[in-house]
Amino acid sequence: MTISEADFSKLAEAAQLGAARAYCPYSRFRVGAAVLTSDGRIASGGNIENASYGLTVCAERNAVFRAVGDSESPTTIRAVVIYTPTPEPTAPCGACRQVINEFGPDAEIRSICDGAAELRYRLKDLLPEAFGPGNLAHPGS
Repeated sequence: MTISEADFSKLAEAAQLGAARAYCPYSRFRVGAAVLTSDGRIASGGNIENASYGLTVCAERNAVFRAVGDSESPTTIRAVVIYTPTPEPTAPCGACRQVINEFGPDAEIRSICDGAAELRYRLKDLLPEAFGPGNLAHPGS
């Protein structure tokens, strides 16, 4: 399923807003992300850093968690846009790829920036042979 350019424009705007609201006093690397759910909702988030660096949460995970947490029914992620105010786009980290896989194994992903370059891919291309819910063995089931 391909996402329309109109939807990607809305996602790009939401991702830029997420970056503007990021809390990144340590890295000063703003990242914003927005996700489109199967029911048409858009949720965005920015990276939120912490003085205890390991507790930092990426923009992509914040957006996914917000979409899931705000939903009254199971959530499927159809698309993710990641924005960085940089000359070149930045792909999602491994942890974010894994979280996106949980809710959108076939999600379309675009990374955009202030420059003209853009990255486009499907999650399965970024995380081949992904571990997911189907890999969990449940004894007796």
